[in-house]
Amino acid sequence: MPLTIDQKQQLYELGYVKLPGIVPQDRVGAALRAINASLGTNGIDPAKLTTFRAQSYTPELRDTAPITALLNETPIMAAAESAIGPGQIKPVTHGQVALRFPVAEEPNEPRPHIDGMYSPTNGVKEGTIANFTALVGVLLSDLPGPYRGNFTVWPGSHRLYEEYFREHGAQALLEGMPKVQLPEPVQVMGQAGDAFLVHYQLAHGIAGNGSPHIRYAIFFRLHQIAHEQVHWECMTDIWREWAGMRDVLGAVAR
Repeated sequence: MPLTIDQKQQLYELGYVKLPGIVPQDRVGAALRAINASLGTNGIDPAKLTTFRAQSYTPELRDTAPITALLNETPIMAAAESAIGPGQIKPVTHGQVALRFPVAEEPNEPRPHIDGMYSPTNGVKEGTIANFTALVGVLLSDLPGPYRGNFTVWPGSHRLYEEYFREHGAQALLEGMPKVQLPEPVQVMGQAGDAFLVHYQLAHGIAGNGSPHIRYAIFFRLHQIAHEQVHWECMTDIWREWAGMRDVLGAVAR
């Protein structure tokens, strides 16, 4: 299911595009069953909660079929390839099981970040930026309103950060989040089976969960096949790895 021109235009302008109902419900159910079976059997070690939040819950499932099939055996990959280029995405062998549990107090406001920055619990080596090409999120639970653990984006911030890194150098990200004036955040809503394709450089975060329900989602990180060769350059030329966006870029240039 390739992206339409309108969807590519949204990706260009906003830095993300929502893909409603792109994951079949049997795939959603298989992933939920595996996650809940793991939680029911193994529980959650309180000492590992911080690491699980930063990396993945039920880590033993990350590379198993119920998780990886959400990307590799659904139309999501075709949508991503239509933007990045056919055959231009490295094989994706695991996902991040991202759960957000209800909180007893008022839910926190989302805070913007860019993935791949070092923290003591996220597995990124200090002094490096583990960037990539695109983020794919798959909803496994309904999000009919805000403050339900919603994935949150700051639309257009990918282009603001491109300008910042052109001026200050991409390695400025090692010093912390760029000091730029961001637009108002948008908490992405949707239903189980919806997905979203997000440019790596888009500021994003997670809203607190003030609902009665756990927020279930899976995230995948996509790398263009030559990503290591343009590790820093793609942060100052944000469409360098996106061959499928040339039609939109050409229209903008005209």
